[in-house]
Amino acid sequence: MISVLRRISASASTSPFLKLMSNSRPPPPPSQRLLALAQQLRLYKPPPSSEDAEEQRVEETAGKVVSQVGFPESATPVARDPERFTPKRAAVLICLFEGDDGELRVILTKRSSGLSTHSGEVSLPGGKAEEGDKDDGDTATREAKEEIGLDPSLVNVVTILEPFLSKHLLRVMPVIGILTDKKSFKPIPNPVEVEAVFDAPLEMFIKDENRRDEEREWLGNKYIMHFFDYEAGNKKYLIWGLTAGILIRAASVIYQRPPAFLEQNPKFRVPRTVNEDTVMP
Repeated sequence: MISVLRRISASASTSPFLKLMSNSRPPPPPSQRLLALAQQLRLYKPPPSSEDAEEQRVEETAGKVVSQVGFPESATPVARDPERFTPKRAAVLICLFEGDDGELRVILTKRSSGLSTHSGEVSLPGGKAEEGDKDDGDTATREAKEEIGLDPSLVNVVTILEPFLSKHLLRVMPVIGILTDKKSFKPIPNPVEVEAVFDAPLEMFIKDENRRDEEREWLGNKYIMHFFDYEAGNKKYLIWGLTAGILIRAASVIYQRPPAFLEQNPKFRVPRTVNEDTVMP
């Protein structure tokens, strides 16, 4: 009888149904810190960019022609300049989670060395908007799933920061999302796009440690390019350029204090016309 009971117990422990039940436990509730952070970020309102102000000015005047004395003379719409360059839209995911010591950490990738642009560089998951995307959050989470296997259902999108201009003149929208159940995320890097997935403490991007900078110029305005050295798992990474700029801004918003150094991002301005060789230095 005892041997029969042992066999029943052993077979039950290996039952696919019981394994499925044990694997389908609900995720742990988010910590109070993450709940408070989500509430804080949902109230965040990004400052309007110079491009947004210009677009609003064009839209306000597009429906009428105004005479020299200020009265509308015609309801004929004013057409936009068809030759004026308009940046394509993209989005990146700033995916935050709590580390073992309770600190906020952000998921980063090292891009594949075989890519035609930004090869081998550290970046946030993301990419260009596609026709089926409902919004910037949809773009960022879709790209994160394609690049590193992050299930969008695990990410709570809470806010979007002001746009940044990429080296190749994309209008990049930083989407902040919170990953409450880090253990449910098992990175699956797409080898075509991603060489490595790692994470770093968010607060490092407002500290003046392991950091250097260079002064650059874009359309007559000077700005500062930041470089952060970081080591994880015996591997050294250089986080710089657009990714560093976005993370400095995100850390400043989340920790509600400015960085311990001069930030000075480039102004969001684009040339009237561009060609395939036009890039931001």
